[in-house]
Amino acid sequence: MEEVGAMTLTFGREAEAPTPMSAVSSPSPGVHTARASRGGEPRRHGDAGFDYVRVHSYDQAVAALTEYGEGAKVIAGGQSLVPMVNLRLVRPTVLIDVNGIDPERPYVEYDHLVIPAMTRHSQLLASPVVQSHCPLLAQAVAHVGNVRVRNRGTLGGSLAQGEATAEIGAVALALDGEITAYGPQGHRIMRSEDFFLGFLTTALGPEELVTGLRLPLAGPKRGWSFHEMTRRVGGTAIVGVAATVELAPDAEVVRFVRVSLIGVAERPVIGEPGATSSLLGEVPSAAHLDAVAAAVAAATRPRDDVLASGSYRSRLARVLTRRALTEALLGAGGRIAAA
Repeated sequence: MEEVGAMTLTFGREAEAPTPMSAVSSPSPGVHTARASRGGEPRRHGDAGFDYVRVHSYDQAVAALTEYGEGAKVIAGGQSLVPMVNLRLVRPTVLIDVNGIDPERPYVEYDHLVIPAMTRHSQLLASPVVQSHCPLLAQAVAHVGNVRVRNRGTLGGSLAQGEATAEIGAVALALDGEITAYGPQGHRIMRSEDFFLGFLTTALGPEELVTGLRLPLAGPKRGWSFHEMTRRVGGTAIVGVAATVELAPDAEVVRFVRVSLIGVAERPVIGEPGATSSLLGEVPSAAHLDAVAAAVAAATRPRDDVLASGSYRSRLARVLTRRALTEALLGAGGRIAAA
């Protein structure tokens, strides 16, 4: 068994000298385990000590989740989980490291783009397959964090975390994507609309992992747009909007339209379908787009927080929805009708 290097997590105090972690018996062949604590001493109240397990397949990851129970947390890039552990918002008893699972590259399967869960954000940006077949995703991922976050963060981790301001969640909803997962009962596919349930809560079972995301391929008369507002570059989105518009093959009228928003609820949400559906079969005017954006914003009930007031978020939702719908419509080859 390979030796695992020292791991220390500190917050609000001086870091102690790292101590090597002794490898212990693996729960199954190919799985490496270690203890992250003070010199092997029992964990005390307030400590951030935890066991560490490195797996090399989804089967091993599911087995580890089953063995260690609700105290186990899966870590890939760790861009959301590690800060929460440092702040003691999450106190895992075991971290299951899935970086040993061989990553696949995004690929096309029939009429969908398939993106494996271990794909890093930076790989999405650099992938010609993503750029060609799902440019909305590439556009949105460019807003994720900073270079360090994009180099480490993964698509699967972003989806599994279920954050209310996650750009990838907005894209999955805007394109009616499908999230694939694996657990003790095998593989299953969930619509993105059914996946995000609430604050940091998804439809994943306690012993399931996200394995990928399936998105429909961009068609010749489909346009897209993503906009978000932050207080600083790379910061958390105050509000973000993704929009996709598809025109009829032999006309300029809208055949499909979908809007999703982040930062206006406890999870990524779909823009008011009753409002956006009024665009179907139309060559919309500027006034029509304004009315749809206003209705989408009015259907949200954002709360005040440290970043912005709820009323400011509502105004942003209206402005960004109008902007995203206009860009998506023009990008599809459509036009805005005269008033």
